[in-house]
Amino acid sequence: MWDRERRKFLEDIRKKSIKELEELLDELKLELTRLRFKKQVQGLENPMEMRKVKRNIARVLTVIREKQLRGEEQ
Repeated sequence: MWDRERRKFLEDIRKKSIKELEELLDELKLELTRLRFKKQVQGLENPMEMRKVKRNIARVLTVIREKQLRGEEQ
């Protein structure tokens, strides 16, 4: 199940432009900040959610770098 979600996420982000990926990256970073705050205040129901967001941030950064190396435009 997780593997399908991961593949779907990767397929979706590979179709996006660098500008769209940067916007998604900002959203993911904001979500991570919210999760960190929530963790400190009341704890998380699912602590794995933070790991999932961190890994998605890494995936987006990787795809952005791949596109930059291939010379794709924004």
